[in-house]
Amino acid sequence: MDDLLQIMTILRSPEGCPWDREQTHKTIRNNLIEETYEAVEAIDKEDSELLEEELGDVLLQVVFHSQLEKENGNFDFSDVVDGVAKKMIERHPHVFGNVTVQNSSEVLKNWDAIKRRTKGRKTVSQVLEGVSPALPALMRSQKIGKKILQADGKTPDKAVSLSELEEAVQNVSQLPETAEESEKMQTIGKLLFSAVSLSEALGVEAEQTLAQYCDSIVASYQKADK
Repeated sequence: MDDLLQIMTILRSPEGCPWDREQTHKTIRNNLIEETYEAVEAIDKEDSELLEEELGDVLLQVVFHSQLEKENGNFDFSDVVDGVAKKMIERHPHVFGNVTVQNSSEVLKNWDAIKRRTKGRKTVSQVLEGVSPALPALMRSQKIGKKILQADGKTPDKAVSLSELEEAVQNVSQLPETAEESEKMQTIGKLLFSAVSLSEALGVEAEQTLAQYCDSIVASYQKADK
């Protein structure tokens, strides 16, 4: 770790790399996204060798952003590590404290409660604002739907989700061709959100499910070409 931090310091120094010296948080923003998705791809492929490499690339991005903030006098990599270590201890009181839990559901319930308290989120809107808008839309909508249910003291229900999806489909079927684009987007948005709610009720990740279905479509056409 010390070697990697020293390498990044050298790259950013006047005697280092011109490209690395020119970078800012915004210019390497997409690099962090791309490297993360490549690590996810390695996980999906169950390729340990590739995952080792891609995790290194993700770590490099963390080090790069930390170095930029160190130069700005805000924080450095050690502060990042210290912060996440303290967070893990605080959010696992059943391991590092005196709290008792019976299962993983209670662990997640405690995690959310601690997160709301430490982040100062008291209202539902504040909790929903905590869901990053930078997430892929399907992932974001599933998290928002889950948090709304938690706030209402409800759990995902297949029958309820199916009913909402059927209503959304009906709204789409009744949508006139002359409807404004904003109305079309709102109606289709509700349909997609309802489909994601059904995914949650069935216990599957909407983002991953759609990605796998897209893969199956591509595979079927590849098979037809042979």
